[in-house]
Amino acid sequence: MHPELIKLPFFNWTIYSFGPMMVTGFIVAYFIMKHLSRNISDNTQIITNILIYSLIAGIIGARAFYVIHHLSQFKGDFLSVFATWRGGLEFYGGVILAVPVIIIYLTYHKIPVRPYLDILAIGIMAGLAFGRIGCFLNGCCFGKPTKLPIGVRFPYNSYAYNSQVNPNPKRNRPEPQLNLPRDYFFYMDEKGKGYLKPLDELNAEQRYEVTKGKYRCLPVHPIQLYSSANAAFLCFLLYLFWKRSINAKNKRRFLTAPGQIFALVLILYGITRFLIEYIRDDNPFEYAWWAIYKGGTVSQNVSIYMIILGLVLLVLFQLRNHKKHAK
Repeated sequence: MHPELIKLPFFNWTIYSFGPMMVTGFIVAYFIMKHLSRNISDNTQIITNILIYSLIAGIIGARAFYVIHHLSQFKGDFLSVFATWRGGLEFYGGVILAVPVIIIYLTYHKIPVRPYLDILAIGIMAGLAFGRIGCFLNGCCFGKPTKLPIGVRFPYNSYAYNSQVNPNPKRNRPEPQLNLPRDYFFYMDEKGKGYLKPLDELNAEQRYEVTKGKYRCLPVHPIQLYSSANAAFLCFLLYLFWKRSINAKNKRRFLTAPGQIFALVLILYGITRFLIEYIRDDNPFEYAWWAIYKGGTVSQNVSIYMIILGLVLLVLFQLRNHKKHAK
């Protein structure tokens, strides 16, 4: 975990790791999409516009999704809602807002929508691979405790540590995973949530216990790195399918219709994200009326809807492709 990348001298400004990784992902996605778009049009300005609009809409949607699901974190500190450079973005929220914005933009300018959605799908996965590394450096989106050798320990007062030393009713966890004595907290509210003392306010013995002793963070799955690897793999896989569709001589073959790569990413990412959520330990369980999977996380339920939508689009685009080439 390395949330602060660098502190600029003289200005006393801190550059957080999450922001640069997100920007890196955006730049990589841009060049990938720009390269792939040459098979559609010579006008690379379209890709630039798509990326700018999707970035703005994606950040707004991702932040709104996170704030809604973690509203208690922002009580009494409203301005922190806008501190996106510190992390706290939910991927699904970004997709839910960014994709409609891109469709509206392309439709308004009378540009074919489906071919650009295909390369957008590849670009999104490439960008997400870097974004999840930013999550790892920031310490958010953490995994469940594990005894596997691959487990990592986050530092005192990190997101994972705070989760472990507190009960979490939203995840049906009435007791802390790590029983930290009361004197390590400077305040505990009526719901039993404790607010840790800064590390420099602990005595020498306490500092030892939370950094090297029995009260250090339990090792957890490096779920952010799993997610990064998953996104990179899906990016590569989608590229292979896209390449196949471009070079296919028989345009009626499966997964050669424009838009089907986009449909495929909804299915594949939906499945993998649904499974990954089982070893994450940050998202609350959902029991709302709209949840198909009661007791699953918000992301698991959104994944189910994504998979269903992807399957429907996959079939519709294939049928449309058959009709087009049957004439």
